[in-house]
Amino acid sequence: MEFLLQPNVYSTGKSNTLLDLLDNMWIKNHKVGEGTLYIVSGFANYNGGVRFYPYFTQHTNMGGKIIAYIASSSQKLSSLQVVEALINCGVEVNLVNRKRLLHAKCYGYSTDNSSELVVTSGNFTGPGMSQNGEAAVRIDTKYIEEMQFSWRDFVSQISSQQWDIYNV
Repeated sequence: MEFLLQPNVYSTGKSNTLLDLLDNMWIKNHKVGEGTLYIVSGFANYNGGVRFYPYFTQHTNMGGKIIAYIASSSQKLSSLQVVEALINCGVEVNLVNRKRLLHAKCYGYSTDNSSELVVTSGNFTGPGMSQNGEAAVRIDTKYIEEMQFSWRDFVSQISSQQWDIYNV
């Protein structure tokens, strides 16, 4: 478990920004190619993921999966560049085409043995990852199991909504 308010305002762990938190969770403490990584964000731009694109490509090339739900690029909530970059990394990109409907920001992963969830105010944008005053909570496997959170059920429920979702 970890909480932070960025940039460098307050942290209960080693991470000072959402970028650090995701870097630790997805890259430093996660086996490449194992399980599924998740991105859910109301806004997204190329710079939000620039740190992760090489890892995302390696992860999918080694059999891992990545699922993203981001707000529509046609509504100018996510850039075309981020959609293209994610697709080029092998990410399953889902665009929510209703303006400002998707406002949640959640990131994480799930494997057969563990999962983590980050709930944050930080979008998948350059400023959201490290510059804006954003809060984030990282929840580890023990507490995810305790609250019966399931990434698979979470994205399934998003997909089952009567929202205009376009799988790119």
